[in-house]
Amino acid sequence: MIDIKLLRQDATAVRAQLARRRDPALDAQLERLGDLERRRREVLTRAETLKAERNAASEEVARRKKAKEPADELLERLKRSAEEGKALDQEVREVEAALDAVLFTVPNLPLPSVPEGDASGNTVVKEVGARPAFPFAPKAHWDLGAALGLFDLPRGAKITGSGFPLFTGPGARLVRALKNFLLDLHTLEHGYTEIVPPLLVNRASMTATGQLPKFEEELYFTAADDLFLIPTAEVPVTNIHRDEILEAGELPKGLCAFTPCFRREAGAAGKDTRGLIRVHQFDKVELVRFCRPEESPAQHEAMTRHAETALERLGIPYRRLALAAGDLGFASACTYDLEVWAAGVGTWLEASSASTFTDFQARRAGIRFRREPGAKPEFVHTLNASGVAFPRTIIALLENNQQADGSVVLPPALVPYFGSERLVPRA
Repeated sequence: MIDIKLLRQDATAVRAQLARRRDPALDAQLERLGDLERRRREVLTRAETLKAERNAASEEVARRKKAKEPADELLERLKRSAEEGKALDQEVREVEAALDAVLFTVPNLPLPSVPEGDASGNTVVKEVGARPAFPFAPKAHWDLGAALGLFDLPRGAKITGSGFPLFTGPGARLVRALKNFLLDLHTLEHGYTEIVPPLLVNRASMTATGQLPKFEEELYFTAADDLFLIPTAEVPVTNIHRDEILEAGELPKGLCAFTPCFRREAGAAGKDTRGLIRVHQFDKVELVRFCRPEESPAQHEAMTRHAETALERLGIPYRRLALAAGDLGFASACTYDLEVWAAGVGTWLEASSASTFTDFQARRAGIRFRREPGAKPEFVHTLNASGVAFPRTIIALLENNQQADGSVVLPPALVPYFGSERLVPRA
């Protein structure tokens, strides 16, 4: 959550920063925060005044008793004052709880470097790799996958429903090869520690990273246990250090995890329903970093480069986009999207999103660090990136590397993990 002190010190500046997100609903939320903050100050002021009056009355009672003067009226006033004081204390607690509840619905503040505008303001930072040119009409991945025996989408839909792909034979081996290649790259070359986290998390974990309360309808939920299937490994991996104080020597710290991810995509009905472009269950290697506040810009760039390196090793043309303020995710202060070129469908597809959350998640999760032993704890900065998501990476591998005979040549980096140099059509 954003720092309430920022609102108290300069509410106008906070409003201006949040206005860059172009979300009209924020106006009402900020008005509510302003009303609650004014009421909190009023109650605290009354409580302080009452405390001073009680102290003065207590001193007067003591003086009268010493002088053997009557003090019944003052004692009665002190009793009423004590009762009012308890009521004021309770009101402060209620107002502060209401403040926290509204704060949990307010998104992060965009960094000054973030471009202005909505999604149309997203800026291409760079484009890497040449888009392939074919002497034939390239096929889409859903046709290639069927011919190569990589996945069976109709049977996946039969088992569960639309958006739950079934990988088979060489397709399943391709998923395993990608997993091992990416984990080796990020652990052995980029220095991440591999994690195998739980796939179900509690409400506290979802709240800490910003999925709750805003995105509950997007999540798969097990009502009997009050647990959620993870939409990304960012959730359990970030929560490893929830309510902990790290030592400065641990930072920066990088963790990575391969997991399936589950997303209802409730707001995307009817969009990109063919093939693997938009699915409800998908695999991903996730990168998470914790660092000191002053390190987060460099850490964001490093993490983005780690994801880019994966795409470069796989020989996939990609571009980096700096997302505009109006297109940022709820918890993000700055995001780079990595989009891969998919020749068969003729478009760019997001395969990675690398974000810095500043101290937004850390405040919700209570993740702090000490710069030195005995120093006052400070909030860390958290960052995450897809390193990378599998479905659209597989789409790009298939569509960009297809051959006239229907086979697909695999990039050299993947061959040792897959066991052969190409995918061939079924006989």
